Amino acid sequence: MDLSVVLVNWNTRDLLRACLASLRTALADVTGGSEVIVVDNASTDGSAAMVAAEFPEVRLVANQENRNYAAGNNQGLAAARGRWVLLLNPDTEVPRGAPGALIQCLEEHSQAAAVAPALTYPDGRLQESVRGFPGPQALLGELTGLARCVPHSPWGTYRAAQPPQDRVSEVDQPMTSALLFRRSALDQVGHFDEDFPLFFNDVDLCFRLQLAGWRILYDPRIRVVHHGGASTRQVRPEAIRLSHLGLQRFYARHYRSRLAAPAYRLIQAAIALSGWLRVLHATLRNRTH
Repeated sequence: MDLSVVLVNWNTRDLLRACLASLRTALADVTGGSEVIVVDNASTDGSAAMVAAEFPEVRLVANQENRNYAAGNNQGLAAARGRWVLLLNPDTEVPRGAPGALIQCLEEHSQAAAVAPALTYPDGRLQESVRGFPGPQALLGELTGLARCVPHSPWGTYRAAQPPQDRVSEVDQPMTSALLFRRSALDQVGHFDEDFPLFFNDVDLCFRLQLAGWRILYDPRIRVVHHGGASTRQVRPEAIRLSHLGLQRFYARHYRSRLAAPAYRLIQAAIALSGWLRVLHATLRNRTH
């Protein structure tokens, strides 16, 4: 088996249908065989029944409870048999040839653990789909607004400018909305850390891969349509809270021992305050709409 495609779904039935339909064509050029695995996190919109009825070739894992993104992907990875693993969000549509092109890119770069395509909106506009790691200076720049004042500086590297669009380049953390992994690299560093159930599990995984000496690539020649945020929009204030909690855990895991205690506590307090303010804003906005 050459390629395993893993999707974790929660209440995005119609988008999932479009994604799976696109994969029927997109995977036609993959030599060595391919498989598609859908992990459904106890959707209430009929997603699992739709997959079973309309896509019998798909391997369906139907959870009885929402196990969230990290655990769902780990279930898919445990079931996957391919030497390449393409993680996809169900709100993507994949053009013919894209999976094969991603595989070719990794075959040409033996030190790369993963490669991401460019993501576009349905109308063809390019999405910002790559960020730097949230190191202390970059994170403080983001939280204080300095990143917007001096974006082309160390303060602005978290939301760094998009990579060049005319060549393959090395990046820190592309969105896992569409990201092809070398299975051997994942097996070396371990899969998703379920202490990050919904957010920052992908950042943690990319961070661990780079610590182990692997590279992560972005190939703008390959494009995938991404509708964006279909699951998290359903629970936006809670998603914001969990995002900041994930960031706090990321810092506890990777920066507690690297920073002086006062600096570490300052950053953790800043993350907590920023999260509280964003949740409050989202809650008030929901009440007025």
